[in-house]
Amino acid sequence: MLDNPVILCVEDNALVRRSLKDALESMGYTVNEAADGEEALASVAREKPDTILLDIGLPGRDGYSICKELKSDPRTRLIPVVVVTGMDNRETRLRALSIGANEFLGKPLDMIELKVRVKALVSLKRYTDELEHASVVLKAIAKVLNARDQQTGDHCERVGDIATRIAVALGVDDDGLKNLRLGGLLHDLGKIAIPDNILGKPGKLTAEEYEAIKAHPVVGADLVAPMLSLQGARDLILHHHERLDGSGYPHGLKGDEISLLVRILSVSDIYDVLSTARPYKEALPKDVCLSILREEAQRGWWDERVVETLAELVR
Repeated sequence: MLDNPVILCVEDNALVRRSLKDALESMGYTVNEAADGEEALASVAREKPDTILLDIGLPGRDGYSICKELKSDPRTRLIPVVVVTGMDNRETRLRALSIGANEFLGKPLDMIELKVRVKALVSLKRYTDELEHASVVLKAIAKVLNARDQQTGDHCERVGDIATRIAVALGVDDDGLKNLRLGGLLHDLGKIAIPDNILGKPGKLTAEEYEAIKAHPVVGADLVAPMLSLQGARDLILHHHERLDGSGYPHGLKGDEISLLVRILSVSDIYDVLSTARPYKEALPKDVCLSILREEAQRGWWDERVVETLAELVR
């Protein structure tokens, strides 16, 4: 191990805690202890562990309640939780797993099995952490890409902002709003693979150059595919150039195959492109942009409800 993974043992029996601590420290882990649920939550707040061993029968709040709170908090939901209890029956197992527990061990503990399970979960947690760190890097790359073309400025941030405002007006829930923000920021991530001479070309693209441009949604979606925290934005990245009549790319989706969030992002993207200057065009007035979007919606490209919601917001 490059550094000592941290294991939190939440157990009200001091003798059991001691045996767990001795077994895990012999494997090179740093072991933190908690005798009840509130102490456990305070320990997690101080130092996020790589795995938590959680007894069910705790004084005060039981292990179910603590597990549910940890798994409902975005800051802690990826920490593996092993439920450890003497109530080793089907009902207890199903209840623990239903609230997000990753593993279930019955008492008396088999220390060999415990060590194997903990080692596997720690490895999984470290791998997950690496992917989450990579997602932060991708977000930074997206911002660099935004600055790569001085003509477009803060296009991705603007698209995310426009899309979020439309979504709020349409009653989209909080998860959808979060994904639209991410989708706006990352929707052009795949353009990292497009050469500057194509991306910033002032004239008409050749057929080959246009095919290179059309590859960027797939490239962007592939880049975020391993990132758990970015999965909600992947569909937006992949499909933001689809059209309701099936004439879009990369998959030619039609109608209900295109989600509301994708429809919102597509209209937001087109509006920002139309309303800002590009190497190949001047910025258009807002009323002209809306007129173009309405014509294209009537042609079957965009969702008319989304376009009209944008028109209300612009007014």
